[in-house]
Amino acid sequence: MAEQKVALVTAGGSGMGAAAARRLAADGFAVGILSSSGKGEALAAELGGLGVTGSNQSVDDLQRLVDGAMARWGRIDVLVNSAGHGPRAPVLELTDEQWHAGMDVYLLNVIRPTRLVTPVMRAQKGGAIINISTAWAFEPSAMFPTSAVFRAGLAAFTKLFADSHAADNVRMNNVLPGWIDSLPATEERRQGVPMGRYGRSEEIAATIAFLASEGAGYITGQNIRVDGGLMRSI
Repeated sequence: MAEQKVALVTAGGSGMGAAAARRLAADGFAVGILSSSGKGEALAAELGGLGVTGSNQSVDDLQRLVDGAMARWGRIDVLVNSAGHGPRAPVLELTDEQWHAGMDVYLLNVIRPTRLVTPVMRAQKGGAIINISTAWAFEPSAMFPTSAVFRAGLAAFTKLFADSHAADNVRMNNVLPGWIDSLPATEERRQGVPMGRYGRSEEIAATIAFLASEGAGYITGQNIRVDGGLMRSI
């Protein structure tokens, strides 16, 4: 029997991160989940995996997740980077501290765990890193200023990472969700989506599962929109 593959999910206690953890577990992965609320530990217990309560803004907490996975399973095949919510305000009203907080939430949340898992994946000669980004990464919305700015930076980081590690068979891609059911719903937003509905967290999870699979083995450095056609003309 082939060795069971292992997926780690950060900020995985609820929303799209939790949906990704559930889907990857259903696909046969052993899962490790980091969340600050404690919900990740509960979900990991439900899925028979490893749960760590901590922050993706803490290298020490991320290291505990990685070390725990390596001690338990001896490998890491997939890393899914989710995120919380960063500061929101009119763009010139954001303070320096708020911009720095946004960078922590939306960019360094990927860079920190990527530093930790990439050596493991390189030694295994393979791995996939999938980042949950936003549909507004390239056409920013004033509603989400820090998200848009730093996830545009994430797109650049992802391309640089792909350039550096494609030869190691370590891939990185971004998933760009639009309006998803883990967010508060409004009729105005729903009507702005060509498909006429909010997306489901499970649909984001299915895209993540594909990017984690062998079927996506030739895909790296990409930004994949899952937004019901919201950004169809961009």
